[in-house]
Amino acid sequence: MAKNQSFLDLDVWKKSRELSLKVYQFTANFPKEELYGLVSQMRRASVSISSNIAEGCGRQHNKENIQFQYIAKGSIYELESQMYIALDMKFVNEYKFIELIDSIADWRRLLVGFINYLENKDSK
Repeated sequence: MAKNQSFLDLDVWKKSRELSLKVYQFTANFPKEELYGLVSQMRRASVSISSNIAEGCGRQHNKENIQFQYIAKGSIYELESQMYIALDMKFVNEYKFIELIDSIADWRRLLVGFINYLENKDSK
């Protein structure tokens, strides 16, 4: 990432915002008693992804940036686990589940590519 480039310019950040929107839509019809349970957990995990990408980009050193990108990656795994719980609890149909899981897989590949870019840049 160039010194003057903002996280706002990064596809990985833009896609993470789209993912958060999908998670909010995905959880909109969950049972009301889950509002402070699984719904809250899933929404916080999805927002954490874009927040950590942005925070990492604001750090002084590349190593710090990479650390925050790994935190974002951890949040995506957390979200994925929560999705399986939602499916097990039958809060969502399998079609919607597969649609979002596929989005998560696509987004994870994008993040891994960004992390690899940062790590290669750091090793030069």
